[in-house]
Amino acid sequence: MTPLATAATDPRTALVLFSGGQDSTACLAWALQRFARVETVGFDYGQRHRIELDCRPVVRAALATAFPNWASRLGDDHLLDLALLGQLSDTALTRERAIEMQAGGLPNTFVPGRNLLFLNVAAVLATRRGASVLVGGMCETDYSGYPDCRDNTLKAMQVALSLGLDAPMTIETPLMWLTKAQTWALTHALGGEPLSALIAEHTHTCYLGDRGQRHAWGHGCGECPACRLRAEGHAAWVAGRLS
Repeated sequence: MTPLATAATDPRTALVLFSGGQDSTACLAWALQRFARVETVGFDYGQRHRIELDCRPVVRAALATAFPNWASRLGDDHLLDLALLGQLSDTALTRERAIEMQAGGLPNTFVPGRNLLFLNVAAVLATRRGASVLVGGMCETDYSGYPDCRDNTLKAMQVALSLGLDAPMTIETPLMWLTKAQTWALTHALGGEPLSALIAEHTHTCYLGDRGQRHAWGHGCGECPACRLRAEGHAAWVAGRLS
């Protein structure tokens, strides 16, 4: 199945914050459907599930092969070293610690300021690359309560970046109000079964970096919060299609 449209509807260049996970891959497909040119950026911050970085080039190559119309729009990839974030953070994503809830109500997988730093650095790169749109997979519907995933946070960042750069910088968050089931539905609408299968096989979301187990929804330990969200969303999507 080819994408639903063959012509980009937006002439701008977009830079997608691309981790190699399900959500950022959905955002990449969404951007490729819309923008004339799309580049990607990933961040190495000492994350425990660093295996996601190995998935990034595999996903990009698979997308280009499966969807030739998108391949012509897919530009360069950038991987930036943000080791400082890992050095500053003491979380279950940057240390070998059990994943658990903290006293403040947030899970200890929350890396304070992560998305704020990602967007700041991405905006600088976007300016150099001639891009005026940042696309991120932040979501306020099925999420762990991370404050830097909230819509108000992203709107404030858009204003701050545009003012600080003295040029419009748009932040697009196509998954902001979608459940994980709706994210599966979105990717299926964009690329049909080939895209759904690509995401299940090649992306990585498990916080523990486990790729030994293959489930219907993809690789992962099946127990961490990221795996549970992904599994529940996939099950709900499948059930909705069968009903």
